[in-house]
Amino acid sequence: MKRRELILSLPALPLAAQSRQERGKKAVDEAIEALGGQRFLEMRDRIEAGRVYSFFREQLSGLARARIYTRYLTRPAVPSPNFFGLRERQSFGKDQEDYAVLFNENEGWQITYRGARPLGKEAEERFRDSTRRNIFYILRMRLGEPGMLIEHEGTDVWENQPVQIVSITDSENKTVRVFFHSSTKLPVKQEYVRRDERTRERFEELTRFSKYRDVRGVQWPYQIQRERNGEKVFEIFSERVTINNDLKDDLFTLPANTKILPPAR
Repeated sequence: MKRRELILSLPALPLAAQSRQERGKKAVDEAIEALGGQRFLEMRDRIEAGRVYSFFREQLSGLARARIYTRYLTRPAVPSPNFFGLRERQSFGKDQEDYAVLFNENEGWQITYRGARPLGKEAEERFRDSTRRNIFYILRMRLGEPGMLIEHEGTDVWENQPVQIVSITDSENKTVRVFFHSSTKLPVKQEYVRRDERTRERFEELTRFSKYRDVRGVQWPYQIQRERNGEKVFEIFSERVTINNDLKDDLFTLPANTKILPPAR
Protein backbone atom coordinates (compact mmCIF):
# COMPACT_ATOMS: atom_id res chain seq x y z
CA MET A 1 0.00 0.00 0.00
CA LYS A 2 1.34 3.43 -0.95
CA ARG A 3 2.01 6.04 1.73
CA ARG A 4 -0.88 8.25 0.58
CA GLU A 5 -3.33 5.34 0.44
CA LEU A 6 -2.31 4.34 3.96
CA ILE A 7 -2.85 7.87 5.26
CA LEU A 8 -6.27 8.17 3.65
CA SER A 9 -7.34 4.76 5.00
CA LEU A 10 -6.75 5.74 8.63
CA PRO A 11 -9.89 6.75 10.58
CA ALA A 12 -8.09 9.62 12.28
CA LEU A 13 -4.62 11.08 12.01
CA PRO A 14 -2.38 11.01 15.08
CA LEU A 15 -1.98 14.32 16.87
CA ALA A 16 1.67 14.58 15.75
CA ALA A 17 0.66 14.15 12.09
CA GLN A 18 -2.08 16.77 12.47
CA SER A 19 0.44 19.13 14.01
CA ARG A 20 2.84 18.59 11.09
CA GLN A 21 0.08 19.47 8.65
CA GLU A 22 -0.98 22.53 10.63
CA ARG A 23 2.60 23.78 10.81
CA GLY A 24 3.12 23.02 7.14
CA LYS A 25 0.05 25.04 6.19
CA LYS A 26 1.23 27.89 8.41
CA ALA A 27 4.67 27.94 6.72
CA VAL A 28 3.02 27.99 3.28
CA ASP A 29 0.61 30.78 4.31
CA GLU A 30 3.53 32.82 5.68
CA ALA A 31 5.47 32.29 2.44
CA ILE A 32 2.57 33.57 0.34
CA GLU A 33 2.29 36.63 2.56
CA ALA A 34 6.06 37.24 2.34
CA LEU A 35 5.92 36.95 -1.47
CA GLY A 36 3.29 39.66 -1.63
CA GLY A 37 0.03 38.11 -0.49
CA GLN A 38 -2.81 38.95 -2.88
CA ARG A 39 -0.44 40.76 -5.23
CA PHE A 40 1.46 37.49 -5.68
CA LEU A 41 -1.70 35.39 -6.01
CA GLU A 42 -3.13 37.81 -8.59
CA MET A 43 0.07 38.07 -10.67
CA ARG A 44 -1.11 37.56 -14.27
CA ASP A 45 2.20 37.49 -16.10
CA ARG A 46 5.92 38.16 -15.72
CA ILE A 47 8.96 39.08 -17.84
CA GLU A 48 12.46 38.19 -16.60
CA ALA A 49 15.33 39.72 -18.58
CA GLY A 50 19.01 39.00 -17.99
CA ARG A 51 21.76 36.45 -18.52
CA VAL A 52 21.31 32.68 -18.59
CA TYR A 53 24.02 30.05 -18.32
CA SER A 54 23.93 26.32 -19.03
CA PHE A 55 26.45 23.82 -17.68
CA PHE A 56 27.58 20.29 -18.49
CA ARG A 57 29.55 18.38 -15.87
CA GLU A 58 30.05 21.62 -13.94
CA GLN A 59 31.62 23.31 -16.98
CA LEU A 60 30.03 26.28 -18.73
CA SER A 61 28.49 25.02 -21.98
CA GLY A 62 26.41 28.01 -23.05
CA LEU A 63 25.44 31.56 -22.19
CA ALA A 64 23.05 34.07 -23.68
CA ARG A 65 21.05 37.19 -23.14
CA ALA A 66 17.50 36.10 -22.50
CA ARG A 67 14.01 37.30 -21.90
CA ILE A 68 11.54 34.85 -20.36
CA TYR A 69 7.84 35.62 -20.74
CA THR A 70 5.43 33.81 -18.42
CA ARG A 71 1.65 34.04 -18.43
CA TYR A 72 -0.74 32.38 -15.97
CA LEU A 73 -4.10 31.09 -17.12
CA THR A 74 -7.26 31.49 -15.07
CA ARG A 75 -7.06 29.22 -12.05
CA PRO A 76 -10.13 27.01 -11.45
CA ALA A 77 -12.06 27.65 -8.24
CA VAL A 78 -11.10 24.11 -7.21
CA PRO A 79 -7.77 23.29 -8.90
CA SER A 80 -7.72 20.01 -10.81
CA PRO A 81 -4.64 17.74 -10.76
CA ASN A 82 -4.95 17.61 -14.56
CA PHE A 83 -5.03 21.38 -15.05
CA PHE A 84 -1.91 23.08 -16.40
CA GLY A 85 -2.26 26.84 -16.28
CA LEU A 86 0.92 28.41 -17.64
CA ARG A 87 2.39 29.53 -20.96
CA GLU A 88 6.04 30.44 -21.40
CA ARG A 89 8.26 31.87 -24.11
CA GLN A 90 12.05 31.81 -23.66
CA SER A 91 13.73 34.20 -26.11
CA PHE A 92 17.50 34.31 -26.62
CA GLY A 93 20.10 36.29 -28.58
CA LYS A 94 21.47 39.80 -28.90
CA ASP A 95 18.01 41.19 -29.47
CA GLN A 96 16.60 38.37 -27.33
CA GLU A 97 14.38 37.29 -30.21
CA ASP A 98 16.91 35.51 -32.49
CA TYR A 99 15.97 32.12 -31.08
CA ALA A 100 13.07 31.07 -28.89
CA VAL A 101 11.51 28.12 -27.13
CA LEU A 102 7.75 28.27 -26.74
CA PHE A 103 5.56 26.25 -24.41
CA ASN A 104 1.82 26.48 -23.99
CA GLU A 105 -0.61 24.13 -22.30
CA ASN A 106 -0.75 21.85 -25.35
CA GLU A 107 2.60 21.88 -27.18
CA GLY A 108 6.20 23.06 -27.35
CA TRP A 109 8.20 24.62 -30.20
CA GLN A 110 11.77 25.58 -31.02
CA ILE A 111 11.70 28.75 -33.14
CA THR A 112 14.45 30.18 -35.37
CA TYR A 113 14.57 32.28 -38.53
CA ARG A 114 14.13 29.03 -40.49
CA GLY A 115 10.78 28.25 -38.90
CA ALA A 116 9.35 26.31 -35.97
CA ARG A 117 10.28 22.76 -34.99
CA PRO A 118 8.14 20.70 -32.58
CA LEU A 119 10.03 19.84 -29.40
CA GLY A 120 8.38 16.48 -28.95
CA LYS A 121 6.34 14.90 -26.19
CA GLU A 122 9.29 14.08 -23.95
CA ALA A 123 10.50 17.71 -23.75
CA GLU A 124 6.95 18.99 -23.33
CA GLU A 125 6.17 16.61 -20.49
CA ARG A 126 9.45 17.39 -18.76
CA PHE A 127 8.64 21.11 -18.89
CA ARG A 128 5.14 20.58 -17.51
CA ASP A 129 6.40 18.29 -14.76
CA SER A 130 9.14 20.72 -13.64
CA THR A 131 6.68 23.62 -13.74
CA ARG A 132 4.06 21.78 -11.70
CA ARG A 133 6.73 21.01 -9.08
CA ASN A 134 8.02 24.57 -8.93
CA ILE A 135 7.14 26.10 -5.55
CA PHE A 136 6.05 29.43 -7.05
CA TYR A 137 3.67 27.64 -9.42
CA ILE A 138 2.40 25.48 -6.56
CA LEU A 139 1.71 28.52 -4.37
CA ARG A 140 0.17 30.52 -7.24
CA MET A 141 -1.85 27.79 -8.98
CA ARG A 142 -2.09 24.45 -7.14
CA LEU A 143 -3.01 25.04 -3.50
CA GLY A 144 -6.36 23.47 -2.73
CA GLU A 145 -5.84 20.68 -5.25
CA PRO A 146 -7.70 17.51 -4.16
CA GLY A 147 -5.35 15.03 -2.49
CA MET A 148 -2.54 17.50 -1.85
CA LEU A 149 -0.74 16.92 1.46
CA ILE A 150 1.44 19.59 3.10
CA GLU A 151 3.62 18.58 6.07
CA HIS A 152 6.19 20.39 8.19
CA GLU A 153 9.38 18.32 8.46
CA GLY A 154 11.19 20.44 11.04
CA THR A 155 13.84 23.14 11.10
CA ASP A 156 17.49 23.14 10.06
CA VAL A 157 20.38 25.37 9.04
CA TRP A 158 21.18 25.32 5.33
CA GLU A 159 24.17 27.31 4.02
CA ASN A 160 24.15 29.38 7.23
CA GLN A 161 20.45 30.14 6.83
CA PRO A 162 17.86 28.97 9.37
CA VAL A 163 15.12 27.21 7.43
CA GLN A 164 11.80 25.45 7.87
CA ILE A 165 11.41 22.34 5.71
CA VAL A 166 8.00 21.56 4.23
CA SER A 167 7.07 18.62 2.02
CA ILE A 168 4.27 19.01 -0.52
CA THR A 169 2.85 15.78 -1.96
CA ASP A 170 0.17 15.70 -4.67
CA SER A 171 -2.41 13.05 -5.54
CA GLU A 172 0.14 11.26 -7.76
CA ASN A 173 2.53 10.86 -4.80
CA LYS A 174 4.99 13.34 -6.30
CA THR A 175 6.74 15.17 -3.47
CA VAL A 176 8.62 18.47 -3.41
CA ARG A 177 10.65 19.45 -0.32
CA VAL A 178 10.81 23.22 0.11
CA PHE A 179 13.17 25.12 2.40
CA PHE A 180 11.65 28.41 3.63
CA HIS A 181 13.89 30.96 5.36
CA SER A 182 12.84 31.09 9.01
CA SER A 183 13.03 34.90 9.16
CA THR A 184 12.01 36.15 5.72
CA LYS A 185 9.63 33.17 5.13
CA LEU A 186 10.72 33.15 1.46
CA PRO A 187 11.64 29.94 -0.44
CA VAL A 188 15.43 29.52 -0.65
CA LYS A 189 15.60 25.95 -2.00
CA GLN A 190 13.46 23.15 -3.32
CA GLU A 191 14.30 19.55 -4.21
CA TYR A 192 12.56 16.52 -5.64
CA VAL A 193 13.29 13.22 -7.36
CA ARG A 194 11.99 12.32 -10.80
CA ARG A 195 12.39 9.31 -13.07
CA ASP A 196 12.76 9.28 -16.82
CA GLU A 197 9.54 7.78 -18.16
CA ARG A 198 11.40 5.83 -20.83
CA THR A 199 14.61 4.67 -19.13
CA ARG A 200 13.45 4.88 -15.48
CA GLU A 201 16.72 6.66 -14.68
CA ARG A 202 16.61 8.53 -11.36
CA PHE A 203 17.31 12.28 -11.24
CA GLU A 204 17.64 14.45 -8.14
CA GLU A 205 16.51 17.97 -9.04
CA LEU A 206 17.49 20.90 -6.81
CA THR A 207 16.78 24.61 -7.29
CA ARG A 208 18.17 27.54 -5.29
CA PHE A 209 16.43 30.93 -5.06
CA SER A 210 18.24 34.09 -3.97
CA LYS A 211 18.61 37.86 -4.37
CA TYR A 212 14.93 38.64 -3.89
CA ARG A 213 13.76 42.09 -4.95
CA ASP A 214 10.46 43.92 -4.80
CA VAL A 215 8.58 43.94 -8.12
CA ARG A 216 5.47 46.08 -7.72
CA GLY A 217 4.69 44.53 -4.36
CA VAL A 218 5.78 41.00 -5.26
CA GLN A 219 9.05 39.52 -4.00
CA TRP A 220 10.86 37.66 -6.79
CA PRO A 221 14.29 35.91 -6.88
CA TYR A 222 16.69 37.56 -9.33
CA GLN A 223 19.07 34.61 -9.16
CA ILE A 224 17.89 31.03 -9.75
CA GLN A 225 20.23 28.05 -9.98
CA ARG A 226 19.32 24.47 -10.85
CA GLU A 227 21.30 21.33 -10.11
CA ARG A 228 20.77 17.77 -11.29
CA ASN A 229 22.32 14.86 -9.39
CA GLY A 230 24.60 17.31 -7.56
CA GLU A 231 25.86 19.10 -10.69
CA LYS A 232 24.92 22.64 -11.71
CA VAL A 233 23.01 22.65 -15.01
CA PHE A 234 21.38 26.09 -15.28
CA GLU A 235 21.54 29.57 -13.80
CA ILE A 236 19.77 32.84 -14.49
CA PHE A 237 20.77 36.30 -13.30
CA SER A 238 17.87 38.65 -13.92
CA GLU A 239 18.65 42.31 -14.46
CA ARG A 240 15.02 43.37 -14.71
CA VAL A 241 11.76 41.70 -13.77
CA THR A 242 8.32 43.14 -14.48
CA ILE A 243 4.84 41.77 -13.73
CA ASN A 244 1.33 42.33 -15.08
CA ASN A 245 2.51 43.46 -18.50
CA ASP A 246 -0.77 42.49 -20.20
CA LEU A 247 0.97 39.90 -22.40
CA LYS A 248 -1.15 38.83 -25.37
CA ASP A 249 -1.97 35.40 -26.78
CA ASP A 250 0.06 35.95 -29.96
CA LEU A 251 3.29 35.89 -27.92
CA PHE A 252 2.60 32.26 -27.00
CA THR A 253 1.25 30.98 -30.33
CA LEU A 254 2.83 30.47 -33.74
CA PRO A 255 1.88 32.96 -36.47
CA ALA A 256 -0.31 31.42 -39.17
CA ASN A 257 2.40 31.74 -41.84
CA THR A 258 5.14 30.04 -39.78
CA LYS A 259 7.04 27.34 -41.64
CA ILE A 260 6.77 24.06 -39.73
CA LEU A 261 10.01 22.07 -39.75
CA PRO A 262 10.26 18.30 -39.18
CA PRO A 263 10.97 17.13 -35.61
CA ALA A 264 14.61 16.79 -34.64
CA ARG A 265 15.97 13.25 -35.01
